[in-house]
Amino acid sequence: MAVTPTVAKGAPGIPARWTSSAKTGVGTALSAKSPLWFTTSHGILNEIYYPHLDSACTRDLGLIVTGPGGYFSEEKRDAAHTVDPLEDGVPGYRFSNTASDGAYRIEKRIVTDSKRPVLLQEVHFSAIKGSLADYRVYALLAPHLVNAGMGNTAWIGEHKGQRLLFATGRGVSLALASSLPWGACSAGYVGFSDGWQQLRDSGALDPSCLAVENGNVALTGEIGFSAGRTVALLALGFGASPEEAADLALASLQQGFEPAAKIYVENWRTFQAGLEKLDRRAASGLNSYRASAAVLASHLSIARPGAAVASLSIPWGFNKGDDDLGGYHLIWPRDLVETAGGFLAAGDGRQALQILTYLRSIQQPDGHWPQNCWSDGTAYWPGIQMDECAFPLLLADALRRAGHLPESKLAEFLPMIENAATYVVRNGPVTGQDRWEEDAGYSPFTLAVEIAGLLAAADMLDASGKNEPANYLRETADCWNDQIERWTYVTGTQASTRAGIDGYYVRIAPPDDGSAASPKDGFVPIKNRPPGDSDKPAEAIISPDALALVRFGLRAADDPRILNTVKAVDAELRCDLPQGPLWYRYTGDGYGEHEDGSPFDGTGQGRPWPLLAGERAHYELAAGRGDRAAQLLETFERSAGVGGLLPEQVWDRPDMPDRELRLGAPSGSAMPLVWAHAEHIKLLRSLRDGAVFDLPPQGVERYIKGQTVSPLRIWRFNHKIRSIPAGKALRVELSAPGVVHWSSDKWLTVQDSKTTENAFGIHLVDLPVSRLQPGTIIVFTFFWPGAMRWENVDFSVGIGAQS
Repeated sequence: MAVTPTVAKGAPGIPARWTSSAKTGVGTALSAKSPLWFTTSHGILNEIYYPHLDSACTRDLGLIVTGPGGYFSEEKRDAAHTVDPLEDGVPGYRFSNTASDGAYRIEKRIVTDSKRPVLLQEVHFSAIKGSLADYRVYALLAPHLVNAGMGNTAWIGEHKGQRLLFATGRGVSLALASSLPWGACSAGYVGFSDGWQQLRDSGALDPSCLAVENGNVALTGEIGFSAGRTVALLALGFGASPEEAADLALASLQQGFEPAAKIYVENWRTFQAGLEKLDRRAASGLNSYRASAAVLASHLSIARPGAAVASLSIPWGFNKGDDDLGGYHLIWPRDLVETAGGFLAAGDGRQALQILTYLRSIQQPDGHWPQNCWSDGTAYWPGIQMDECAFPLLLADALRRAGHLPESKLAEFLPMIENAATYVVRNGPVTGQDRWEEDAGYSPFTLAVEIAGLLAAADMLDASGKNEPANYLRETADCWNDQIERWTYVTGTQASTRAGIDGYYVRIAPPDDGSAASPKDGFVPIKNRPPGDSDKPAEAIISPDALALVRFGLRAADDPRILNTVKAVDAELRCDLPQGPLWYRYTGDGYGEHEDGSPFDGTGQGRPWPLLAGERAHYELAAGRGDRAAQLLETFERSAGVGGLLPEQVWDRPDMPDRELRLGAPSGSAMPLVWAHAEHIKLLRSLRDGAVFDLPPQGVERYIKGQTVSPLRIWRFNHKIRSIPAGKALRVELSAPGVVHWSSDKWLTVQDSKTTENAFGIHLVDLPVSRLQPGTIIVFTFFWPGAMRWENVDFSVGIGAQS
């Protein structure tokens, strides 16, 4: 009997949402012919990305089981799930989903087809209670084509005599085919007429709902299981048109699961075989090293070699809609350099070099990198972060020192290196924001990356015969390094009293912009603040970020100020959990679930970060405590989720089963966090080598061993210092040619000092004031010969006590 199609009710559906970020698996075929990436959680497929790894095209694909007497069960909600990789380091998966009421079991194997963009899911259904004939099994697919749940069109159609489920939106189409014939099928609007609603309400699909347009849509189809046919192969194909998607899905079906799985596994075996042997079994039984290596490789782009997103997840995705376009499937230059470091530690210098090549391609004309961007280099957030501008310099130098960037190859990257160094020296040392994309000011982490980056760039310029520019970079680095404590070490705070220390390095200190007088050039210690001010002012905030001063080679692990900071960090930020101690990002962090477990929505409360256990382990190793570092490695690994993926944050309160929050287990934040997996690999390598793998040597030689002290201080319009220690020269740096008109005796005598331009477009002159006595005030203004005008403002710098 012919069915008259009807328009499904409820257009355009409820507001679209993404799904859980608590992934149990991520995978891809490592094949240029298969630009497809998938994620899994709760025993089912979640976001599938095509044709780029920043283009999510589905919300999820799972199964619904119905039976006698109105029986209704959804495997993601109503079953217990186990997940295992097909083998160590191969991110294809076996799932076993057993109904919580003991009625059925669903076993699956999932891979992508290496020959085409098709996801293959082999499904075996078995009845535990009753017989197979008692149940009906339905596939439920939620298309969210190209990062949007709204505006999609879906229908049940035919292609080359086969029935398929189709959807299209924003220039991409998908088609779902089954090796067993589809039974009843429907297309509906989510929340009103989708298959879930139909099956829940009436136990059957409405066969007249065959097409829905321009909404939040879902496709549902009954898989034709029967007594002799308990295994079905579902092929989800993607293409630029519905016809292409259908052709590809049907071609994969015809090939079958085993041949596709064989190539998939071989591709991953080949990748893993080329890596360093850092294998180890985590407490979970997984080979944690191979799992981390697979995570890194699963986040690489095919269209843009060297691009890698921060995570194939959307933090608290179940609470996020189409307005949260990016999720974490964006490129952060910082995370990308950390990812490259993970590849380098694993012995894959070729991939790390490809990442540097990609970074070169998205560098902006003035030398900086976007705060984050799509894989094609288009900026997403508008900010600029100074550590992200310096990190690529450290990567280039690490590759050079490891032999992957010989002198002939280095020349290709020299313009990138010079442009990045130019941006850092002209715009540092104040950070645009700290590494967590938050406050601006002096951050120990950013300062460490900037200074180490300048020293690394200087070595690379020296290797290219550019000695004078190299010397200038070192002079600037020395000047900044001398002032780290003046800018970021605070004493006499309530936190130092509580920890029994004299002071600590702060998370971030206000910029020294000359806007307010204070004992420390813009840094007001808490003891000098007026009563009634917040007892957690910006400069009091404690963070493990200061350990970067050790990680990047600027301070010794046993420096008393570092030891004090570690005590403050442990007193304020350590959280003892079942797996061991983890740390919060900083005091007062608001990025995490609310106290009642509800998702972060712009406000919340930060939770502990496993990544910080890896960073702390590296500090302990630098301090000569390898046994402590090894213990923290175990804590780090025990913070992983069910499939061995490392989360951004873990839950730190009693269990809240209704919100899927368990003490010490992943929270609703990003999972996996690729940066955490890179840190894990680096830690394995560091422990094997007995030394911090990514420690840049320049700062250690220059500041820890050589005790280099800067003979000068630098004044700029974007960094107007108000005092210098006695015995220092005063370097004035301008962005255009100028004459410094200055006096050290209240204009009784005057000197004119003309600037010269250096290789970085900076016009500078050193004023010979090193013999002036403390208390002397240097007053100066400028004449601009290009414009033939005076600045008409006087500036002053006082000579302080000898440092």
